[in-house]
Amino acid sequence: MQGKDIGRYHILEQLGEGGMANVFKAFDTHLEAEVAVKVIRTDNILPNVLERALKRFEREAKAVARLNHTNIVNVTDYGEFEGQPYLVMPYLQGGTLKERLQGKAMDWQKAAQMLIPIAKALGYAHQREMIHRDVKPSNILITETDELLLTDFGVAKIIDDEATMDLTGTHATVGTPEYMAPEQITAKTVDHRADIYALGIVLYEMVTGRKPFQADTPMAVLFKHASEPLPRPTKFAPDLPASIEKILIKSLAKAPKDRYQTMGEFALALEHLILIGEKENTKREDQRKKEEKLKS
Repeated sequence: MQGKDIGRYHILEQLGEGGMANVFKAFDTHLEAEVAVKVIRTDNILPNVLERALKRFEREAKAVARLNHTNIVNVTDYGEFEGQPYLVMPYLQGGTLKERLQGKAMDWQKAAQMLIPIAKALGYAHQREMIHRDVKPSNILITETDELLLTDFGVAKIIDDEATMDLTGTHATVGTPEYMAPEQITAKTVDHRADIYALGIVLYEMVTGRKPFQADTPMAVLFKHASEPLPRPTKFAPDLPASIEKILIKSLAKAPKDRYQTMGEFALALEHLILIGEKENTKREDQRKKEEKLKS
């Protein structure tokens, strides 16, 4: 694709490759600005439903373009190139949350603070009856000013379940196994609470440095989500307070009815967690000053 033109967009380099789409850095010759072009892969779409999937793409792309939130990456254009649909978004230089984590745990208070805007962005979309269905660190972009933005909204919906197939030629659900809620595997219908589960997995990974369910194959990972108990976060991060462990346990409940029921509830729990942490920090600082005063 390098050097090719997709409409007014001149492809400069490939930024990433995934199961659902490939992402390219491009130059918008009209606005004279760098953009990100996400080309949806059609090689996994069954031929007999390709035309319907492309029509669905246009409908969903328009819906995604209407999302107007500070922490959701805007879709500025969409189209079709050589039978492949594409979306155009602003190019952000800060990289992704996945690149920031690199398999290492971070401070739990910082993790909670970072995810609150993402939870609120998802809540905004859910109120407009849009479910992300593929929330994961590589779909959370970081700006130069260290703000987090959610991307790939609608891509999982554009390539809908019945239009995809796995390597064996059987129908497969859309998403990333490590972050998929049990009902994405076992149920025909999925609602906004699947995003709550996925964001819980992201938080788990941020504070422990690892994903809760790991296996050699995607199918084995899916099976663990559906059937195995959640490994206690303190098993991998012993210093985690009980308050954040409880948030993780609730957000990662197997049954949707046992989780937070809205992203607003999830965001509120994270905000409350930060308040508790700030009070504890103040208490420890006061105690330290008192001890220093006694010594002097």
